[in-house]
Amino acid sequence: MARARRLRLELAADYLVMAAWLAYLKSRLLLPRHDDEDEPSAEEMALRLQMRLQRLDAMREAGAALMGHDRLGRDVHPRGAPEGLRVDRHALYDLSFYDLLRAYADLSVRATVHSIHIPRRPVYSLEEAIKRLNDLMGSAFNWTTLRDFLPQNIDDPRLRRSALASMFVASLELARTGQAELQQMEPYGPLYLRRPAHSPIFDR
Repeated sequence: MARARRLRLELAADYLVMAAWLAYLKSRLLLPRHDDEDEPSAEEMALRLQMRLQRLDAMREAGAALMGHDRLGRDVHPRGAPEGLRVDRHALYDLSFYDLLRAYADLSVRATVHSIHIPRRPVYSLEEAIKRLNDLMGSAFNWTTLRDFLPQNIDDPRLRRSALASMFVASLELARTGQAELQQMEPYGPLYLRRPAHSPIFDR
């Protein structure tokens, strides 16, 4: 390969082709030409040869200039980390006047909506009501209205209604388990309760 490079075989090939063309042209000039021949004349062939040689020279210069540039992996090397690609996006909107008005109305509605905070209602739990009834009834066997067992320190009307409802459910639960007796003299009248004589609490 080194010897071939020193001999510059591509240049010798060009010279060989050129010499062959020149010999052919010279033979055409020396030999007589017949009028019925369709082949081009020696002058036309010489002009074509000149154009081909000029094109070949231009191609050789372009190839030499291309090979003279820095080559990736030989003269220059890429980065170790991959190069990020920046993507520029430009949105194009295609909408009607109605769509524009609707979008504006949606934005206006969302802008006027405020968060609503609902305060937690006070609740008197059922467990508290059962414990209070058990503690207050004790061993008393007299009839007592349900309202007498309500806590006296409740000022909030909503919490007082919740306590009354929880006390009512608690009295039903105690009556179901045999720990209390219920009595009502008339419809919608006051509800009375007491500890039964044979309560499971005392039997234990």
